[in-house]
Amino acid sequence: MNNSIFKELQKSIFNKKFQNIGYLPRWIIFAIDVAIVAVALFVKYLIINSLSVPEFDGYFDLFTRCLMILAINAISFMVYRTYSGIIRHSTFIDGIKLLVATTSSYIVLLCANFVSFYIFKVKLFLSTGLFITYVISFLLLFLFRILVKNVFEKYLQSSDSNKLVKAVIYGADANAISVANALKTEKPGRFKLVAFIDKFKQTKTSKSILDLPIINQTKSIHVILRSLGAEAIIIAEKSLTKEETIAIVEECIDYNFKVFTVPLITDWEDQKQISNQLKNFDIEDLLERNPIVLDNKSISAQIKNKSVLITGGAGSIGSEIVRQIINFNPRQIVILDQAESPLHNLQLEISDLNKKINFITALVDVRNRDELEKIFKKYKPDYVYHAAAYKHVPLMEENPSQAIFTNVIGTKNLADLSSKYLVEKFVLISTDKAVNPSSVMGASKRIAEKYVQSYNFHLLDNKKNSTKFITTRFGNVLGSNGSIVPLFTKQIQEGGPITITHPEIIRYFMTIPEACQLVLEAGAMGNGGEIYIFDMGKPVKIIDLAKKMIRLAGFTPDKEIKIKIIGLRPGEKLFEELLNDTSKTLQTHNEKILIGQDKCDEFEYINLLIDELIKTSISLDKEEIVSLMKKIVPEFKSMNSIYQTLDT
Repeated sequence: MNNSIFKELQKSIFNKKFQNIGYLPRWIIFAIDVAIVAVALFVKYLIINSLSVPEFDGYFDLFTRCLMILAINAISFMVYRTYSGIIRHSTFIDGIKLLVATTSSYIVLLCANFVSFYIFKVKLFLSTGLFITYVISFLLLFLFRILVKNVFEKYLQSSDSNKLVKAVIYGADANAISVANALKTEKPGRFKLVAFIDKFKQTKTSKSILDLPIINQTKSIHVILRSLGAEAIIIAEKSLTKEETIAIVEECIDYNFKVFTVPLITDWEDQKQISNQLKNFDIEDLLERNPIVLDNKSISAQIKNKSVLITGGAGSIGSEIVRQIINFNPRQIVILDQAESPLHNLQLEISDLNKKINFITALVDVRNRDELEKIFKKYKPDYVYHAAAYKHVPLMEENPSQAIFTNVIGTKNLADLSSKYLVEKFVLISTDKAVNPSSVMGASKRIAEKYVQSYNFHLLDNKKNSTKFITTRFGNVLGSNGSIVPLFTKQIQEGGPITITHPEIIRYFMTIPEACQLVLEAGAMGNGGEIYIFDMGKPVKIIDLAKKMIRLAGFTPDKEIKIKIIGLRPGEKLFEELLNDTSKTLQTHNEKILIGQDKCDEFEYINLLIDELIKTSISLDKEEIVSLMKKIVPEFKSMNSIYQTLDT
């Protein structure tokens, strides 16, 4: 009965009334501090009297002496501004300020006592009484702040405790402790921390930090979390390898625990917004890939103080190339795209990044040779990174002429102009869908590859080649426009289902920054005519990717979020390849970049067929266009497509 009455009082008094209390004015805090010193004087008086000490016969009466002590302490409080801090948010620094203020008062009073005795042979105060007052006043002032802080922390937060996520911090190093301390003091709170987990298995298990127990990892993570009643784990241990991190994350999501990661405290931009620093693990974090190490000297030596043109510069790949190239201090960057809004947004983003670089945005379609030539003539690029392309497989199956106009004609225009205006290097960004293509999109990219490679050797043979033409080829890029990760994310946010074309479909993945880093290095090392292939790591089963994303979002696959198989789309195949069956590879100094040795066709033959293809594309006859594409790329075999009949 008594417990229930106490709980009701706690709810009604503390949670309702205290929540509406604002911060007290400073003069009230100052007045309370002076009153506490008065209480200390009274306690001192009681202690002195109880000790049967002879009555002190000073120069002033008791009341005047007390007023003097109060006045000196009040002046000290004003000098050190002990009242300026918010009591409920008191810290160690506030305690130090109190100690300094009360000590200063004590020293001043002692000095006054000494001077009075030296000059007038009379003490103003009893020295023992001054010391007792000093000790008691400091203790009461400090206790007052601790009491208020604890009351607010305990009772004001009790109403929100059910909303807080019970979390464990993985790690017990300085970074983990800083994260825990920040989260405990955060207002409003988001997490209720219940323990630390130490990966180092020690014999002692009775240690604690910040009143939180340190649990040694002697059992599986999910077992420890369940025993503590935790809902989430915050990984703050910086000594973990990527393999160890992935193992922890996958174990946690398999058992439906939320997982968060946090950067080093020193990297936080805003110390006040603590929860904003914590982030869920992205699917990119779980790619089993080692970090890429770039040959920055080689890239910088070639790009520094040069003019660089990037087509498709407002797209996901092109814009990342822009961001990375900025670090190598080119003289100017020409960002070319036909998409108005993305180009404008990128312009706003980069306008203040580096004042020494001249940024030019050009709203031009790569199909338009005349407009492109104006760009080349005006800005005279030294390097061209060609990322502009149509890449959606089903759309290109329905619109083969558009694939030819952009992916083939656009590439041909840029390659021809690069040679005409003496560009040092032309880098074509291609795709693994160009290998043994099963779609119009993949075949159009393969034709672009063939033109660029054969054109390079044609110019070399005729001793006209000052431009080095290089092709880079990689698989799916996580987070890029049109990739499955943003699609899956959107479907999860909408409550599902996640749609997958086939349960056995497998793809290679890399992140946007990884892909662009390798493009820059391949461009730097290329001597012309190479097709560079990137190490894409382990292939990923799309259905497994979908399940991981569902678990990372805090849901259960096939229960809260359904997975729906919808069948392969036109032109889509189960497995992507990075090499043709007859191709071989050569190693480079970067183990993640290989050179694919594909058979190179004669330029005159390829150029003749491409001219014919361009004329055919203008007629918009789909079957005629695709039939000619299959002639240029004999390995092009349509899959799940109306064009399969052309293969017979």
